[in-house]
Amino acid sequence: MAFENLSRAALVALGLATGFSSAHAGEPAKIISRKISDFHIGRSETRFGPLEFIGGLEMVSSNSLFGSLSSIRMRPDGRSFVGVLDTGHWLTGSIERDAEGRLSGLSGVEITSMRDRVGRTYEGKGHMDAEGLALDGDRVLVSFEQYHRVDVYPDPGFLDSRSLSTVGLLIPRDEMRSNRGIETVVVAPASGPLKGAPVIVAERSLDEDGNRLAAILDGPLKGQFTVEKDGSFDVTDGAFLPGGDLLLLERRFNMAEGIGMRIRRIKGADIKPGAIVNGELLVEGNFNYNIDNMEGLDAFQAADGTTHVILVSDDNHSILQRNLLLEFRLID
Repeated sequence: MAFENLSRAALVALGLATGFSSAHAGEPAKIISRKISDFHIGRSETRFGPLEFIGGLEMVSSNSLFGSLSSIRMRPDGRSFVGVLDTGHWLTGSIERDAEGRLSGLSGVEITSMRDRVGRTYEGKGHMDAEGLALDGDRVLVSFEQYHRVDVYPDPGFLDSRSLSTVGLLIPRDEMRSNRGIETVVVAPASGPLKGAPVIVAERSLDEDGNRLAAILDGPLKGQFTVEKDGSFDVTDGAFLPGGDLLLLERRFNMAEGIGMRIRRIKGADIKPGAIVNGELLVEGNFNYNIDNMEGLDAFQAADGTTHVILVSDDNHSILQRNLLLEFRLID
């Protein structure tokens, strides 16, 4: 028994010394939610350009791991979701709705440590700073900042698996800013011109003209392109619509201008090697809106056939910030 305890202590010490810890099973996280009924604070309007606000949640949990949500993807059932935290964790669970179909809470939430190529889990953001997430058939793609890469995990099985491989980025790593790297990874519709290719967009890694670096990682249009930089907003996530257009979520978060968010729609036909894309501004919010440090966006088809857009915020584990989940209906 004494030898067994000593061995465990040695393993813990080794983990601390090398910066990683042994993987553990998912931890349940009970989520307490407060409903958000207005997007523009204090106003009853629900229509914001082509987006109709359906409702939202402000969420807290006694589980200290909950927070720092970087990206969220809905499963085809429109209820189950997969998310990543920038602390190197998976977040899984289901969305609950009230009798009117509005968001009412989260259930079955679990937080699980992510594993690298050799099966290790790390404490802190340095090696497992997960920022982007995409569901791509039988695999899950996760983009990481600081140690810039896009790793591939099996689906199903990602919760218990090490990373199986790494996708070639096309963008040289020395052109990536340490904490402003690949914030977005999305997968284009198979029926569109990109033929189901993964697409990455950097948060604020720029070319010589100040545009954000981006790339189509596979398929007939494989190559680099850029997203036009506009003001102090940075790209934090995106999602392809069924028709092939790309929604990009942009976030502003600084002391001089305060918080801000906006969503742009880029035509799918404009995304190709060598292009500089911009797109139509759909909605923009500032301190007068129920927003925070908005980091995640997904689009999915609801039961009635309409397209819904989900947004989540990253609270950075700060008592001054909030974990938000907002939902809109896209009116085309």
